[in-house]
Amino acid sequence: MHTWSRWLSAACLLALPLLAAAAQPGVVRATLDNGLRVVIVRNTLAPVVTTQVSYLAGSDEAPAGFPGTAHALEHMMFRGSPGLTRDQLAVIGAGMGGDFNAFTTQAVTSYYFTAPAQDLDVALHIEALRMRGLDLSPVGWARERGAIEQEVARDLSDPFYVFNTQLLAAMFKGTPYAHDALGTRPSFNRTGAPLLKKFYDTWYAPNNAILVVAGDVDPAATLTEIRSLFGAIPRKRLPARPRYDFQPVAAATLHYPTDYPVGVAVLAYRMPGLKAGDYASADILARVLGSQRGALYALVPQGKALFASFQSQFLPRAGIGYAVGAFAKGGDAEALLAQMRAILAGYAAHGVPADLVAAAKRKAIAQLAFQKNSITGLANAWTHALAFQGLDSPEDMAAAYAAVTPAAVDRLARSVLQPAHVITAILTPEPSGKPVAGKGFGGAESFAAAPEKPVALPHWADAALDQLALPKSTLQPYSTTLANGLRLIVQPENISDTITVLGSVRTQPDLQQPRGQDGVGEVLSGLFNFGTTTLDRLAFRKALDDIAASENAGYSFAIAAPSAHFARAVQLLADNELHPALPEAAFRIVRQQTAQALAGQMDTPDYLFARAIKQALLPVHDPALREATPASVMKLSYGDVRNYYAQIMRPDLTTIVVIGKVTPAQALRVISAQFAGWRVPGARPELDLPAVPPNRPAQRVVPDKTSVQDTVALVQNTPLTLRDPARYALTVGNQVLGQGGFASRLWRDLRVKTGLVYGVSSSFDIGRTRSTYRVTLGCDADKVGQARAIVVRDIEQMQQQPISALELKRAQGMLIRRIPLGESSINAIGGALLYYAQHDLPLDQASIAARQYLHVTAPEIRTAFAKYIRPKDFVEVVKGPAPR
Repeated sequence: MHTWSRWLSAACLLALPLLAAAAQPGVVRATLDNGLRVVIVRNTLAPVVTTQVSYLAGSDEAPAGFPGTAHALEHMMFRGSPGLTRDQLAVIGAGMGGDFNAFTTQAVTSYYFTAPAQDLDVALHIEALRMRGLDLSPVGWARERGAIEQEVARDLSDPFYVFNTQLLAAMFKGTPYAHDALGTRPSFNRTGAPLLKKFYDTWYAPNNAILVVAGDVDPAATLTEIRSLFGAIPRKRLPARPRYDFQPVAAATLHYPTDYPVGVAVLAYRMPGLKAGDYASADILARVLGSQRGALYALVPQGKALFASFQSQFLPRAGIGYAVGAFAKGGDAEALLAQMRAILAGYAAHGVPADLVAAAKRKAIAQLAFQKNSITGLANAWTHALAFQGLDSPEDMAAAYAAVTPAAVDRLARSVLQPAHVITAILTPEPSGKPVAGKGFGGAESFAAAPEKPVALPHWADAALDQLALPKSTLQPYSTTLANGLRLIVQPENISDTITVLGSVRTQPDLQQPRGQDGVGEVLSGLFNFGTTTLDRLAFRKALDDIAASENAGYSFAIAAPSAHFARAVQLLADNELHPALPEAAFRIVRQQTAQALAGQMDTPDYLFARAIKQALLPVHDPALREATPASVMKLSYGDVRNYYAQIMRPDLTTIVVIGKVTPAQALRVISAQFAGWRVPGARPELDLPAVPPNRPAQRVVPDKTSVQDTVALVQNTPLTLRDPARYALTVGNQVLGQGGFASRLWRDLRVKTGLVYGVSSSFDIGRTRSTYRVTLGCDADKVGQARAIVVRDIEQMQQQPISALELKRAQGMLIRRIPLGESSINAIGGALLYYAQHDLPLDQASIAARQYLHVTAPEIRTAFAKYIRPKDFVEVVKGPAPR
């Protein structure tokens, strides 16, 4: 479970009065007699469904002194209900193969399932049982409290989160918004199960909930089932809601140390909330101020800031808009703040450019169509509209945006951007120290593993999860290779009037960057933001704005736009990829900015953490140990960058995926018109890194002064490759060990039984010639040894004893049911096709893997774990306080 302790994105929708529901194709609405509001949205992108139950109660409704009550109850909703035990819920949630989680905000607590459409009945059964009642035993809460306190420790280790909590307190003093939804350790220590039960009994009622179902479902039949499962749950009398008496913001300045590579300057202003009549204008204002054609962003190409933007975070009744600028470590924060203040004061005094308002409106309206490109995203959009804003549907936003005028945005700018009510913050980077050798973190502990009893499932879940049928893919990609070697893959989808183009040029900087030119790739990447040989930076961005397109260029590139503008979008993308301006004046600015960013980055705990892992895993002088430094970057010449561009940008190393409302013939015609003439001389370079020998065990501690929790990585090399058939057995076994979520052994032993961690995962990173295996967890410094010992013990058990037949079947079911989920969003489909092509895998690799998973046996898993994993040879790296 995770908490959205920050706010929902600016894509959340305007609150308008509820209107009579207009008929919408594929949408069924109802309000049950007990008050439960239901919306069912049919979307046939993939045989997948998302259910989302939202209770209109969050941290705003928490008792005084207990800000994390709603968050704590969210956790307990996963510990069982009458008729459904904690273990059953964990097995069912994992067995469905989908995303099974929840989030808590100030106003709403939301629970969602994304799963194969065939399992809709199972998801609805679970939510109905949880709405009827909950197991809230003191013993269960005592165990879960350990995990939630680890989550608090994780967030308190993030300097921006700490700053954000103080910003809330200053911006919303005296209101429920003055505290975050996460909660605090002291309050959780005082929280008891009776308090949580009272909160549940008070607020968790059908007449205080909204159920959204989106996906490949029969709306009428789904509504009938919802009435059967939820209709008899009694409604409750709801108490009064909290008051929001917002007082004028008093200007203040906050200072925070961070472990960031750069300094951050912030100017924060109170904005209207999602339920305000002028929210649409507020959203457009934030988009205009953050535009790459605006004066704030211009500080970056002018060399006056390393980053600059305007961002927004909206709650239902108020929000925050803030200008953010980044400066080099040791730089002048006040100078940057002065420039940001002057820019915002100019907008307040003279208004914002009308053409930027028009561009922001076009993009905001166009983005509404992209909501249909993900089944989970579609469920989220409807949940936001109904639960957070009181809208009739997400489509109401189009009219709200269209009605925004430049005059309305100007009025809001004058009202919001007031120097007397701004909160200023300066986040200054400070070093934490260099890594030191560790002494090992847990060899002395010994834990006996209690035998696990098979979990018997309710009949309504057992029958559904017992089936292990191979899923039928809905994809039929068209693939061709142009004469210049560029591979084109097209997947037509008619779910929305949009087209997404994804592309990648296969590169390996560790092998391709000339000696003495480390960092040349980073500098080149920064130069793709300066326009093309035919359109300068501002003209290029205006051309994108004119067609409401989002674009990025470089070695990985993409553009998304309404389907009517497909040809123009590809033309602009190709212009930036094949004819970037690469201006020499900009080169000098980007080179300086890159060196400044590296100077700060190389002292950060995150960088030192990753570097310590690499150095322990790889032989001395391995190509992957190359690193850019400020010195190497400042030695680069303009010619070095241009030569590197000419060397790495090759059509015969490029794949383009087109997905959306397009035919293969149309896509081939448009892509060929722009890319077929791309030619480069010379043979394709060798881009595979050499294989590496097994690593030796090592221990490192990376100090992090801002962390109150340790991040622990246990990593090792493994001789696995993408061509090794053993990867299928290892994948199935790893579902049992650490990738199976709530039902995995590591999660069970480290989270559920002991509360040592908030989260733990294990994963294989499998490449062409080298691969790694990693276990990652977060816990208090005095718990690292215990946690590591349990990890080693559980891995050794995988090597010594075959997993049970039931575990095998359920792991196979998880993986097979997950296949359709990879086809439930346009970006997921495009990303998978691009990955397969760039790694020389069949485009139906997901189906091939599913067939392999079905044939894996328990002895094969035990043999593979014994061959490929060495529990005694982990590289153990801890970031944070030294383990105790």
